[in-house]
Parts: sequence; structure tokens; C-alpha cells
Amino acid sequence: MKEIRLHGRAGQGMVTGAELIALASNYEGKHSQAFPFFGSEKRGPPVEAYCRIDTRPISIHEEIAEPDVVIVGDPSIMDSVDVCSGLRKGGIVIVNSPKRPEDLGLHAGRIFTVDATDIALKHFGKLIFNTVMLGAFCKVTDIVGIDSIERAIKESFDRKFPQAVIDANVKAVREVYDIMKVEKAKAVSG
Repeated sequence: MKEIRLHGRAGQGMVTGAELIALASNYEGKHSQAFPFFGSEKRGPPVEAYCRIDTRPISIHEEIAEPDVVIVGDPSIMDSVDVCSGLRKGGIVIVNSPKRPEDLGLHAGRIFTVDATDIALKHFGKLIFNTVMLGAFCKVTDIVGIDSIERAIKESFDRKFPQAVIDANVKAVREVYDIMKVEKAKAVSG
């Protein structure tokens, strides 16, 4: 089983990001679940979202305490939240930051950074990081493929947003996937 924890602030799309990962994994014949944890219902406070993926049905329904992968959409939460808490040995952390991974002061097996803020502003004109971070997630893990993520965006957003918004999200996720210059991580064990 692969367990993914996403960190961000309410209103930045991290809950939707977890749902998109789960949906994309279903397209690949896997079982999944995605759910949020909100500390507050207003826009802005830290939020966590969780996603589990397995080749077998998933029977547990609790917060993810020992993730294989952590995705940090809003780096400002790292001042108050230990995003690496419980991270499994050899785990992967993907952070929205223009900084180099070694400059973040995180303790993790593999750390990757992408300037998702710049890309989000370019494509959306606001700080919505979910799809941007999913491009990085696909690039550095073998958990879900980029084509499945793009399909999940198109199908999930189809009735909710105009075509221009869908197209912008697909372009953003693909841009990040294409620009990240990383050695692909081996699938995380767990």
C-alpha cells in the first residue's frame, strides 16, 4: 500500500489533489481512498489530505501517520507543522519552493522542490497548487502516471469548470512534469 499525505492551506486545492490522485489510480486498476482533515472550516488554516493506493481493497479509514510520500503545497505551513512527521524510511517529500531541497532543512530520504507558486500564478492567476504539485508527484514517483492524472483532471473538472480552466490545469500539471529535472525515484516500499 502507498500512503500519501498532502499539506496546504484551506482553499488551495490540496483536498482535490488527493481526490485526483485516487481517481487517477482507479484508472490504472488500483484501489484507493482520499479524505481530508480540517482543523478549521475557514479559508487559510493548515489542512491535510490523505490518499491511499493499493492493488487490493483498502479496509482502514484513518489518518495517515506514516506516509510514503508527503506533498507540501504551501511551504509557509512548515513553520508550524512538522511535514516530515512519521515519514517512512526512504520516503519522498515534494515541496512547493524555489529553494534547493538541501536548503529546506527537512529530514527525509528524498526531497524535491518545484516553484509551484510561479506556475500557479502563470496558469491560474491565484495560489491554487493542487494540479501543479501533482505534476511533480508523477515525475518523482511511480505511483500514478501523468496520463492518468490528466484524465482525472479532465473528467473530474468537466461539470464544475469551463473548458479554459480545465485546459489551464492540464497545461500546468504537464509543464511541471516536463520541467522537473530529476532522477525518477523507485517506487516506495510499504
